[in-house]
Amino acid sequence: MSGSRILLIDDEEEMRRSSAQALSLFGLDVVTFANAEPVLERVGYGFDGVVISDIRMPGMDGMTLLQRIREMDSEIPVILVTGHADVQLAVSAMHAGVYDFVEKPFAAQHLVGIIRRALDRRSLVLENRRLRAVAGKRDDIEARLPGRTQAMVDLRYRLRAIAATDADTLIIGETGVGKEVVARALHDTSARADRPFIAINCAALPETLIESELFGHEAGAFPGALRPRYGKFEHGRGGTILLDEIGSMPFDLQAKFLRVLQERIITRLGSNEPVSLDVRFIATSKVDLETEVARGRFRPDLLYRLNVATIHVPSLAQRQADIPLLFLQLVREAAARYGRSDMEVRPETIGKIGSRSWPGNVRELRNAADRLVLGLDLQPEDAALQNQKLADRVAAYERGLIASALAAHGGSLRPVYEMLGVSRKTLYEKMQKYGLEKGGAGDDELEA
Repeated sequence: MSGSRILLIDDEEEMRRSSAQALSLFGLDVVTFANAEPVLERVGYGFDGVVISDIRMPGMDGMTLLQRIREMDSEIPVILVTGHADVQLAVSAMHAGVYDFVEKPFAAQHLVGIIRRALDRRSLVLENRRLRAVAGKRDDIEARLPGRTQAMVDLRYRLRAIAATDADTLIIGETGVGKEVVARALHDTSARADRPFIAINCAALPETLIESELFGHEAGAFPGALRPRYGKFEHGRGGTILLDEIGSMPFDLQAKFLRVLQERIITRLGSNEPVSLDVRFIATSKVDLETEVARGRFRPDLLYRLNVATIHVPSLAQRQADIPLLFLQLVREAAARYGRSDMEVRPETIGKIGSRSWPGNVRELRNAADRLVLGLDLQPEDAALQNQKLADRVAAYERGLIASALAAHGGSLRPVYEMLGVSRKTLYEKMQKYGLEKGGAGDDELEA
């Protein structure tokens, strides 16, 4: 999040100015406010600073501000200041979760010590959130993005590395590869996991309403705007915003979005007041954005700003050896979704599935799994497959048998070659021939 790390609120101008000057002499970056309301737009789940507030102020007082901040994030340090010697008030503040409580007049050095301890604590909280988010999600990521090919291993590794940061991310891949699944996994394994995840389909928003949908509007901003309305960006504060198919965003809107990315500030339609955002942006694209830049349909500066962290999601054609395992998982998911008992998939069916091309990628494969569970025929095979010679059909069947056995035994090779009645050497040769990988084979399979 952009902005100063020390937010100081006091309704007395002289006290506000002198306190800020004193803290600045100790090297602290301070921004001051005469009332509490604007501070709520500066803090959020990713805020890495400290809030210092006078406790008795007109409008929203310090205790109310403390409560509102704790509703956003209970671990943001709030220091309350009062000129009234009120022991009961101090006790109430401590019970409400205040970090510390100081009384006017105070020594600047004393307050600086409290602030620095609070900053250290906040930094530790944010770092622990990142570490917990990454450490606890490995099995979940494997379940969401299964596959033993190197392309999928690399994808999961990169996803975990990026999720541990707060970097905006660009996800690139063909239609149906699971870009939104990757985006959701990024959010769920980040420190923002318990905050909102807002998905916006840039291709589906009507151009006449897109600015209002994203930025919000004030009453009277346009005909029909009868009351103020938050936009989707504000609804996602503290969490993650997914911009699906960002290449479809209108060109004139791209400049406004670039400013949001750079400054984390929006302005509602019909208003001149900036609103600060604490969000992480994830964008997806099925088209080559560099080509779109060359054609004048996408801003180069926006591409460079988005391209800091990039994830390429492989197509099924790029990880064909994963298709049998993935199909079996999709069948299990479909059976659970439709209330059917687990069903055994015949090896010849897996052979057909594994040797077909899937231009629709995981989405198309999922549809095939649904049809199988519902007792419907799989879609007709590709024309090229229908015209295959006997030897090619036998090879496809053999590949399916091996792939099915590997999937059934979790990649362990010994029970596979024993079940199929072939030697270890023959199994290795056939796996190499058909582009299958042994995946999780243990040391017992590697013995001579």
